[in-house]
Amino acid sequence: MQIDDIKALLNDALELSELQVMGEGSHFQVIAVGDIFEGMSRVKKQQAVYAPLSHLIADGSMHAVTIKAFSNAEWEKQKLFHSTDNTL
Repeated sequence: MQIDDIKALLNDALELSELQVMGEGSHFQVIAVGDIFEGMSRVKKQQAVYAPLSHLIADGSMHAVTIKAFSNAEWEKQKLFHSTDNTL
């Protein structure tokens, strides 16, 4: 599975303002940002991102995926927090 393929699947399925996919082999990390996640619990956000990828996990193309999903407002706060945290 290629990172560009994962990005295409997620961008086609979800209205995202930002998407980062990292990984290699069958292990990936996804950061998805969009207003689609506004008001959702963390579990619901992960389920929304997982859904378009579920067939890849089922067929073994993806063995593990770590998902972090944020609304646009949450992402701005996250970026601000990390930009002021000198320990990172």
